[in-house]
Amino acid sequence: METITIVGGGISGLALAAALDPNRFHVTVYEKRPELPAVGNALGMWPNAQRALARLGILDQARAVSPVLGSGSVRNAQGEPWVTVDAGEMFGISRTDLLRLLDTAVPGSVRRATSQIRGLPADGGLVVGADGVHSVVRSTAWGPGADARLTPYLALRGTLPTPVAPDEVGEYWGRGDLFGMAAARGGSFWYASYRSGLGPYGIDVPSALEQARERYAGHAPAIRRALAAATPEECLVQRLWTVPRLGSYVSGRIALIGDAAHAMMPTLGRGACESLVDAVTLADLLNTLPEDQALRAYDRQRRFRTRAVSLASSALGRVALTERGQPLRDGLLNLARRRNKRAAVGSSSGR
Repeated sequence: METITIVGGGISGLALAAALDPNRFHVTVYEKRPELPAVGNALGMWPNAQRALARLGILDQARAVSPVLGSGSVRNAQGEPWVTVDAGEMFGISRTDLLRLLDTAVPGSVRRATSQIRGLPADGGLVVGADGVHSVVRSTAWGPGADARLTPYLALRGTLPTPVAPDEVGEYWGRGDLFGMAAARGGSFWYASYRSGLGPYGIDVPSALEQARERYAGHAPAIRRALAAATPEECLVQRLWTVPRLGSYVSGRIALIGDAAHAMMPTLGRGACESLVDAVTLADLLNTLPEDQALRAYDRQRRFRTRAVSLASSALGRVALTERGQPLRDGLLNLARRRNKRAAVGSSSGR
């Protein structure tokens, strides 16, 4: 049997381990955390991610523990809607639930190792870096030029036991900040992002939460209520990092998937989705093709696709988090809203 070593037991690493043919590969997953995280943000599952979950045999279970996102609005800081988007059959699953389901999908033949990897494993065979934005595999094999890049933005996320009102669901864009709210199992989920000097490592959650309350003190009542009810125990905080454009996701017998390959701004909500697709794509290619052909095909299929998503996420982030351009952005969106209203009235009167 061929040997595959997966460094990282997060979303992409577990999905890959679950999708690889256990009759062909001897798989080892290295993960530094001994157990699943207790707090996790909600992840929107786009159609491509749902197809990946179906391939892994856990789509129905994921739907069963996740609310359908329904419709939500992009709003100004005071809560006035600019545009309403129908999410269709998209659902939002908590990271904790997704990791739990992926973990159960991994065959019992997969070896688990709780270990902090500080270099490339010497297990022989193919090595897959699924170890996130600060990937040791990437920095070792691709060099310091591929190190993660710090953005000026903070990401603060939390869950609440109370549901969010339907007319408050969506994303609020202010001057250099954004805030979002969505339904979650057993309550609601919220997230905030803005320029911050906290960190970049070891950020104190109570301090970040207090900073956010001050930052959003003049925003919509729904935002103020959410932050007032938030507790540090139900929050996650981190600075946002991205991965520079890589010339390839493959180097010899080493491949990168998920955030290790293409960590991006979270403004499109596609990072976890693309990680799932990476894993399933690589597994299916390895299951059916010789290794060298599979790796070339994986790089060709996924690098350009994820690069496009990353560029779109960055572009949307610049619009949503703009500071000097905020009056122009708001003016254009207000104009678009008024035109849409006039068009709707004209269409209704013409019937």
